[in-house]
Amino acid sequence: MNEKKVALFDLDGVVFDTEPLYTQFWSKVFEQYHPEQPNLATAIKGQTLTWIYDRYFANSPQLQHEITTQLTAFEQTMPFEYVFGFEEFMSQLHQLNVKTAVVTSSNKSKMQQVYNHHPDFKACFEHVFTAEDFIESKPHPYCYQLGASFFGVKPVECVAFEDSINGFKAVTAAGMPLVGLSTSNPIEVISEYAEVVIPNYLQVNFTDLCAKL
Repeated sequence: MNEKKVALFDLDGVVFDTEPLYTQFWSKVFEQYHPEQPNLATAIKGQTLTWIYDRYFANSPQLQHEITTQLTAFEQTMPFEYVFGFEEFMSQLHQLNVKTAVVTSSNKSKMQQVYNHHPDFKACFEHVFTAEDFIESKPHPYCYQLGASFFGVKPVECVAFEDSINGFKAVTAAGMPLVGLSTSNPIEVISEYAEVVIPNYLQVNFTDLCAKL
């Protein structure tokens, strides 16, 4: 078994319990502009804002601007509450000298909202990768490949924590061990992609977790 040297975390639904809030926001947007596709709010999970605009609001710069304005205002009031047990789990990783990074499809503007709510957030991680760092969106493996490369380790020496279908596919394509969080999808759906599924980080031991991967 390869020693796991790096833990890579998606953001929404993995670090913060925000996915239900984003589902509400995007459901309203798509109900208004794409009522013919009722499940888009779920389908776009894990995608960058640029990808969403290119796919569903191309050639509508004014509409993109309006949605961005609404989204920014929405995020300013978002509580950004940690998934249960996350802070204690991070302390555990630091004690084990496991390197950590965020691999999120969120952009720098969104991350500034996070930093405003949690001024110590950056200090918890060696690096925070955002949408601006990626040449391809999930489910392409580029973001996780970049994470492994940043630390100079092989993908099998990492553990990725994800909650979305696009995220699961990205991790798997990168050849990286996956831990699925059941914050956004039912356990039976996640189990199709991940051997290890957790509801949160309460009473989760990283060493024991790695032994199951």
